[in-house]
Amino acid sequence: MNAHTLDGARVWRLGSDVDTDALAPGAYMKHGLDVIARHCLEAVRADFAAGVQPGDVIVAGANFGIGSSREQAAGVLRHLGLSAVIAPSFSGLFFRNAFNLGLLLLTCPEAETMQEAERVTWRIDGDTPWVQRANGQRLACAPVPGFLMDMVDAGGLLLLLQQRTSG
Repeated sequence: MNAHTLDGARVWRLGSDVDTDALAPGAYMKHGLDVIARHCLEAVRADFAAGVQPGDVIVAGANFGIGSSREQAAGVLRHLGLSAVIAPSFSGLFFRNAFNLGLLLLTCPEAETMQEAERVTWRIDGDTPWVQRANGQRLACAPVPGFLMDMVDAGGLLLLLQQRTSG
């Protein structure tokens, strides 16, 4: 696996137990991701959907993505251009949905030390990721297996399978 790096990612700081209804509010589930995206996190961070930029990261507390199994919760974050979500732990269903849709999750026990609007660098070399804070502090993250990074690189599981069957 190749090294993956993103320098200068802006941090959007959230608390613990962010649920899938906050990410993809139920009232908008009858619409496509473009509409759902305009309402992403509006109950928690009213400024998020309008202000997030491609390459930004969400840094959250424990249990990110709890709640329902709706895959739109991960899909909307990818649609908005987030490069990663960094948290100490994730809901199992959200974790799998995120990688299946090509969204990188970094499990980082010290994620909550990062601050709102801080610029960070994340890097994965082999299967070992780390995040470097603006002050130079390097935070270790749990390994990301190569097969999950293959999904991120391809843009999701379905695109990866299409590449493999057509190539």
